Amino acid sequence: MANKPTEHLLITASRVEGTPVFNTKGERIGHVEDLSIDKLSGQVRYALISFGGFLGVAARIHPVPWAVLDYEPGIEGYVVPLSREELEKAPSYAKDELEGFGDGDKIYRESLFSYYGQYGAMPYWGL
Repeated sequence: MANKPTEHLLITASRVEGTPVFNTKGERIGHVEDLSIDKLSGQVRYALISFGGFLGVAARIHPVPWAVLDYEPGIEGYVVPLSREELEKAPSYAKDELEGFGDGDKIYRESLFSYYGQYGAMPYWGL
């Protein structure tokens, strides 16, 4: 079921989940599986993008810094400046590996920003 477009500037996280993600050529390369939100600031830090696998089984989750995504109302989806191949090369995790993602482990963040820095993502080191 597609989300009904609105003129609102705010959106609930539940409406972002499942939103398609496209590359700049207009090719659908995945969807937003979930969001990673900073508990203290309330800011979205990462879109957890899923693609691949069969019916979601064995799909890898790609945490993409939120600032890398642009929402395009005309296609009702997010656009990233990466090809599918570039996203496949990006750091990715199985769902069970994401448990430790937000526990202050700088290894995850360093890995992500060393890759996504070339696409304009700025490091967020948190506390």
